Amino acid sequence: MSDFPENLYYAQTHEWATLEDNQHVRIGITDFAQAELGDLVFIELPEVGRKLTVGEQCVVVESVKTASDLFAPVAGVIVEINDKVCDEPELVNDAPYENWLFCIKADNVKELENLMSASAYQQMIHN
Repeated sequence: MSDFPENLYYAQTHEWATLEDNQHVRIGITDFAQAELGDLVFIELPEVGRKLTVGEQCVVVESVKTASDLFAPVAGVIVEINDKVCDEPELVNDAPYENWLFCIKADNVKELENLMSASAYQQMIHN
C-alpha cells in the first residue's frame, strides 16, 4: 500500500516536492512510483547549477524492470543533489520520502500550488 504524506506536494508524473524554506524545494519520487518501477539499480541526477523549467526532464531512474524519466515540478536552479542515492539507489525503494533526489532554488514557489495534495494524488493513481 502506498504512503501519502500530507505535507508534500505531488506531480502527475509521480514526483513529490516539499518547500524547505522560502525558496528551496526538495524533490523525490513517490512511494507509488518506486513500487511500480521495482528495485532501483541506477539513478542519474542533474548537475548542481543546472537551470530547469517546469516539466523539464532532469532525472533518469532505472530498475530491474525499466528505465523512467523524472521531471522538474518547479522551475529553478539545482542547488543540491543527493549523491547517496546514486551510490545506493535501493534507499529510494526502502524510504522514498526520506531519500530525496535533488533540491531546487525555485524561481517562483507559487508553482507548488499547481501540484496536487496527498488526497488528490491518491485519487489520481487509484482511478
